[in-house]
Amino acid sequence: MAEKLRRARLYLVLLGIFALGRWLQGMFGVPYERGHHVFSLVMLTALSAIYYGAFTRRLYSYSLMQAVVLAFVMGLISQLVIFLLTVASYALDMHTFFNHPRALNREDLTEVPFALALQNRVGGLIGNSIFAGIAGALGWALGALLPERSA
Repeated sequence: MAEKLRRARLYLVLLGIFALGRWLQGMFGVPYERGHHVFSLVMLTALSAIYYGAFTRRLYSYSLMQAVVLAFVMGLISQLVIFLLTVASYALDMHTFFNHPRALNREDLTEVPFALALQNRVGGLIGNSIFAGIAGALGWALGALLPERSA
């Protein structure tokens, strides 16, 4: 596990920057419709899973399963960050991009109850982590297109 986290250092730094940026957007009153796509943690994770899958195959000779596990771990960490920042948003009674109804797939509500938000985030924790693993497999397959590592 330590090796996977060491390999994912760049991703973890980007995740921190994106999470902070997303949090600050909500705090500074940026309308969700105008800013939600700027610091999308899910898109960061999906793209990172693809390029990590590709480059770890070529640079470190990762097997398909190793690339999938790395991408899954990255997805799990992202979803834990989203989950914790959602809990923090409710605990601090703040309106952020993490507890916005649209972010919780509940456009029919003006405010999403805490229990419903947690239920939604648990679904994302499972589903998006699996999706990241699939993206890692796709990246691994695309890694065959990269040039051979020169000596």
